[in-house]
Amino acid sequence: MTPTTPARRALVAAVLVSTALLGAATVPAAAAPSASAASDYAGYAGYGDHARLGYQKAVTERVLKGVFEQGDTEVVDRYVRPDYIQHNPLAPDGAEALKNLGVSIHQQFPDAEYDIERVISEGDLVLVHSNVVMTPGTRGMAVFDIFRFQGGKIAEHWDVGQAVPETSANGNDMFSTESWPRTQRPGPGWLTAYNKRLVTEAFDQLLVRKDLSAIDRYWGPEYHQHNPAIADGVAGVKAGLGGYFEAFPQLTVTPKRVIAQGDLVAVHSHYVNAPGERGQAIVDLFRVRGGKIVEHWDVIQDVPASSANDNTMF
Repeated sequence: MTPTTPARRALVAAVLVSTALLGAATVPAAAAPSASAASDYAGYAGYGDHARLGYQKAVTERVLKGVFEQGDTEVVDRYVRPDYIQHNPLAPDGAEALKNLGVSIHQQFPDAEYDIERVISEGDLVLVHSNVVMTPGTRGMAVFDIFRFQGGKIAEHWDVGQAVPETSANGNDMFSTESWPRTQRPGPGWLTAYNKRLVTEAFDQLLVRKDLSAIDRYWGPEYHQHNPAIADGVAGVKAGLGGYFEAFPQLTVTPKRVIAQGDLVAVHSHYVNAPGERGQAIVDLFRVRGGKIVEHWDVIQDVPASSANDNTMF
C-alpha cells in the first residue's frame, strides 16, 4: 500500500535472480521435516491443520536454507515437485532450473544469507518476509515469497523484491515490529478468519475503490508504517495515499491472493497507475489488533517487459 515512486533502478541481475526462491520459516525444532516428503507429509497431515501448516513452514525453511545458502540440490529433489511453477520473471519453470539457480548463487555469493522476519501459512500457501543480503555489510533487499504446496511438496512460487533504501520517511525500518506485542510471530489462529475478512474489506474500500474514509473506519490511532516513502501514523497514510490517488486517478489495484494467520494478513496485488502500463507487483502485509489495522509492511517491484517463464508475476 504505497504511493508510486520513480521507476526502480535495475538491480544487479544476480541479486534479482536470487529472489526466485527465498525465505525461511521459524518453527519449533520438533516440526523439522526428515526422511522423505511423502512420509513426512502423511505424518503431519494426520494431526490436523495446525500440524500441516507447521510442516509447510518447516519444509520451506529446509528447502530455502539448502538452496540459497548451500547450493544443496538434494532438498529440491525431496521437497519440490518436478513440474514446479515459477513466477519470478528471471527464473524458468521446473525443479532442475531451481537446482541450477541454487548452485549458481552459492558459487557467486558464498556468504549470502537471509534474515527471516515473519512467516505465515494458510491453506496450501506459505508467505515469508525476509531481509536478503547477498554480501555481508550491505542493506540487501526486502523480499516477500509465496509458496503453494501440493501433496506435501512445493508446487508453485511467487515473489516480490525491493532494495532496502538508506533512509525512511517514518523512522521505521522495513522489517521491525513496532506495535504491541513486539513479536514477529502471528497471533492465535482463532483470530485468522475475522482479521482476514477485516483486511479484505479495508483493502477493497481504500485501495480498490480509493475511498480514504476507510482509514477512519479500519485503522487504529497507533498505526505504524514501514513503507519507507510514507510518514508514520494515520495522518501519514492519509496524506501519502491521498496524494497518490490524485496523481493517478486511473489507478487500478487488483488483489490476486490473500493469506492470513492470526493477526497478520497479506495481500498480493497488481497495481497499475495508468492504462497500458505493466504496473507493479506488490505484497502488503497488515497487522490487526482489537479490530483495527495497527501496522503495515510492503514490498514493491516493477513488472518487467519480459520473463524467463510464461506465468506472469501473478
